[in-house]
Amino acid sequence: MHKRYLAAYDDQLRTDSESVHALDTVMHGPLRLSVFPGGRGFISYADLGGADAQRIGELVDAAIEHFRALPGTTSVEWKTRGHDHAPGLHEALLSRGFIAEDPESIMIGEAVLLAHDVAVPEGVEIRRTRSDADVWAMEEMQGTVFEDPDWRTRAETTLRRVHEDDTVELWIALDSGRVVSAGRLEPVEGTEFAGLWGGATLPEWRGRGIYRALTAQRARSALVRGKRYLQSDCTEFSRPILERSGLVKVSTTTPYVWTKPAR
Repeated sequence: MHKRYLAAYDDQLRTDSESVHALDTVMHGPLRLSVFPGGRGFISYADLGGADAQRIGELVDAAIEHFRALPGTTSVEWKTRGHDHAPGLHEALLSRGFIAEDPESIMIGEAVLLAHDVAVPEGVEIRRTRSDADVWAMEEMQGTVFEDPDWRTRAETTLRRVHEDDTVELWIALDSGRVVSAGRLEPVEGTEFAGLWGGATLPEWRGRGIYRALTAQRARSALVRGKRYLQSDCTEFSRPILERSGLVKVSTTTPYVWTKPAR
């Protein structure tokens, strides 16, 4: 099962699907160099073509020079995967100013196995939303959970995505009108996958099945859209919750971030 999931992930989610919302993407060898709104650069690839450590260092140098020359790009993420053959990549990134963030688990599951009924506390309502007010409330809640002082910027990005792309689904759980948990479903065009993103629950509401119920509801919606798999990159805190929902860990991903020096 794990090998089948990982093969589907590598085949379907590591090519055009990663840059579908990019403002611009260029290829350099095996690398996809993309620019997203907000001045965010992003580097991905299906694989590194068997490159040795010297060649990988050259690819890192070329990527930095590409983004350094782009006005308006302020930071760049190089997305690594734990199952890749990439000798010397960690050292090459660190030596050139990239900073490694916390590793995340790549989780995948069959949507049909996750689309089951989950009881939630009395009075809690789970529903899909697209309203601006709910987006702001959802992002403020997530900002509180993740201690993110820049949550307003993320809220603006989410609003823009929702207004431009009607396939993005926002799901929230409310108690007496207050958002206590939330998550997104993002079907990936041209694949069998839909992504589970942005999951968060207020601390006092955890352990009551609310997030698992949100996951089950998103799984049902994914099936309606013809998607077979659900995928998420998650922290170690979230991994057990997704495992209880039926997803399995197939690999890891670690983002390395380079910040363009101020002139």
